[in-house]
Amino acid sequence: MNIIKDASVAVTGGTGSFGNAVSRRLADEGAREIRIISRDEKKQDDMRRELNDERFKFILCDIRNGKDLCQHLRGTDFLFHAAALKQVPSCEFYPLEAVKTNILGTENVISAALAAKVKKLILLSTDKAVYPINAMGISKAMAEKVLISKARELTESDTILCVTRYGNVMGSRGSVIPLFKSQLEKGLALTITDPNMTRFMMNLSESVELVLFAIRHGEQGDIFVQKSPAATTHELATAMIELNGTEEVEIHVIGTRHGEKLYETLVSREEMARSIEYERYFRIPCDMRTLDYRPYYVIGQTEVSEYDDYTSHNTTRLAKNEIKQVLRRAGLG
Repeated sequence: MNIIKDASVAVTGGTGSFGNAVSRRLADEGAREIRIISRDEKKQDDMRRELNDERFKFILCDIRNGKDLCQHLRGTDFLFHAAALKQVPSCEFYPLEAVKTNILGTENVISAALAAKVKKLILLSTDKAVYPINAMGISKAMAEKVLISKARELTESDTILCVTRYGNVMGSRGSVIPLFKSQLEKGLALTITDPNMTRFMMNLSESVELVLFAIRHGEQGDIFVQKSPAATTHELATAMIELNGTEEVEIHVIGTRHGEKLYETLVSREEMARSIEYERYFRIPCDMRTLDYRPYYVIGQTEVSEYDDYTSHNTTRLAKNEIKQVLRRAGLG
């Protein structure tokens, strides 16, 4: 059943990489109306001109301003919350800005969705929210906690709140593939941080499929993660060099940057202990523990010790030829 057909759908941060991809898919699925909510006037105008589709409504609004959000969401069936500060260095230097957008902004979006009686809200999160080591990851982890705490108080008749977590999305702004392509086009050496660093290989189309799966199947407080293969940065770089047909391109190792992890973790072992496994996804049900402190301090979970985290180090590892195939299918090779 196509629940998107004839629905009104809103996307915060709708002018970003994901927002553009999901908006086009929503149009293909027959959405009646697609509301693009963002604070970037220039990107909105570019998107409006490119799409030239009257179903798209462009709303200039900052999610930090909770007063305006509710009126913009009235009559909306589904909401994808993709607006966030995503650059690790920016959040490191300006952590309070990350708090205002990623945490307080998310609380504003949730409150507005509840007041507007939106049917389902999907928060887009990141692997950096699992065992966070930087301000961006901490702020997204807190955004998840805010959503889960709200979900505990709600019923199935209220707005359903869910989370989707992503690792590396190939070709998205800020990912390494556009950097490698730019360096190759300019005849420069490719710069990698650590040859053994691994990243999940997920394309934008798959990221859209994940949120649509969450819209169709998500229950109160669920977190969804896609199972994806991974590659080392060195193998990815060499694959792109060969696809480009360029000879004698050097690869420079510049070292791990501040706030950067060796590998991506999408599901912690604590979450794996209660997760439900599908063919392509993990579903992590809401942690429904109450303020009864016994489950935290007295009653343990022995099964947690039987699980490992789900990471880009222990998932299926792609060889160079497989990486080339993945890049070609994503239109990046």
